[in-house]
This record gives sequence, structure tokens and C-alpha cells, in this order.
Amino acid sequence: MRRLLLLALLAATPALAGPPYLTDDPVPTELGHFETYAFTTGTDRRGDTGGEAGIEINYGAAKNLQLSIDLPLGYDAPRGGGATAGVADIGIGAKYLFLTQEDFGWDVSFYPSAEIPARSRAALGDGRPSYFLPVWAQKDWGDWSTFGGGGYNIHSGADARGYWFMGWALTRKLSDNLEIGAEIYHGTPDARDAKASTGLGAGAIWRLDDHYSLLASFGPGIQNAAETQRFEWYAALGYTF
Repeated sequence: MRRLLLLALLAATPALAGPPYLTDDPVPTELGHFETYAFTTGTDRRGDTGGEAGIEINYGAAKNLQLSIDLPLGYDAPRGGGATAGVADIGIGAKYLFLTQEDFGWDVSFYPSAEIPARSRAALGDGRPSYFLPVWAQKDWGDWSTFGGGGYNIHSGADARGYWFMGWALTRKLSDNLEIGAEIYHGTPDARDAKASTGLGAGAIWRLDDHYSLLASFGPGIQNAAETQRFEWYAALGYTF
């Protein structure tokens, strides 16, 4: 869910991504446990910089089932002035793992989610909901992991249109506390006058102890970058219990 969303600023908008990446993984939160992320994220493009800060909460509600909610504040800062800030769309989702590496060779999940407009005079966005319907897959071997997939976003804004988002990531565990990775992702145009976008990202997760971790990613756009994203970033403090 990362965000008014970054993909809306990318020319597409997913919901509930796998921190710190825009590409998600299929593995749900462990049964009976919580994963929380206090995050900030943003995208810079020609003419403005925008992003969000807030909290994402994931809960292992049942075996192979994760429920998620994203509660963000958003901002948009045009180059010529007139910056705005307010409550961003609320994200909700449910990730269900229906194939596992033990039985199938890959973990595979379906992760439908929605962006619900905030009922506030200070709210950002166009006031209309959107729905993201992705499938994600992952395979692990040794210290390496690869995951990705994508899906279709149903968006009903006045000038909006449905679009596809897809991405793939590769990560490596360097030690018990440090993991690094890279991803590539692509979004088709999400509005009549928008352009497709492709971006690269590099990320890291530093586990401070059994509960706390620091997460970050950064990357440039490589397709229509001036209009969609010159670069994007994400940083968060994670807490699991």
C-alpha cells in the first residue's frame, strides 16, 4: 500500500506493497502476530514532489491469511509553490497464501486490496476508491530469495483508467541482521493523459533485534522519468510482535 500511492505518482498505484519494495512478496504475517511499519515515502518528478507518512499494520488473522491496513498522511509540493497536505486514502487488504514451496516449489498468494477515500475536508486524492487485484510468488534457496508478480488496478476517478502493475525483486541475506535487494517494476498508464512508467530500486533491511528493524529503498525511473518519477524513496521503522 505504500502510498497515495507511489504508483499513482509513478503513473500507476498499488496497494500494500512489501516493505521496503514496491514489489510485494506472497508470505503472510505469522498466525497471531503483528507486523507494523512507521514509514515515510515519496516520489520526485518534473513539477512536483509528493509522498506520504503513516503507519501500516499487518496481522496474521488465520493460517495463511494476513489482514492489512494502511493509515497515511499525504503531501504534494509543486515546484512553483502551493504545497498541500492532508489525510491520504486508507488502504485495506487481505493476503491469502494458497500454494507453498513445500508442496508446489513456490509460495503463491492472492492479495486483493482497496484504497478508500478519507472522509475529511483535509483529505487528498480524488475522493473515489480503487481496487488492486494482484498475485505474488516467491522462491527461496540458501541466502537468496526472488519474488514478484502483479495485477490489475480498478480505478474510477474522473480522468482515471484501470491499469496494470508488475514487479520482480531479488534479495540476499548477508548476515543474520542484514538483507539487501533490488527490484524492477512497471506500471501502465493510469489516466487518459498519463504515460507508462518503469523504475528500478535498491533496498535493505537491518534487523536491530528480534522485534525492531530499519527498512529503506531508493531508485530512479528509467521510462518517462520526468513525468512519472525521477526517483522514489521509502524508509520505515518496523516492529513485529
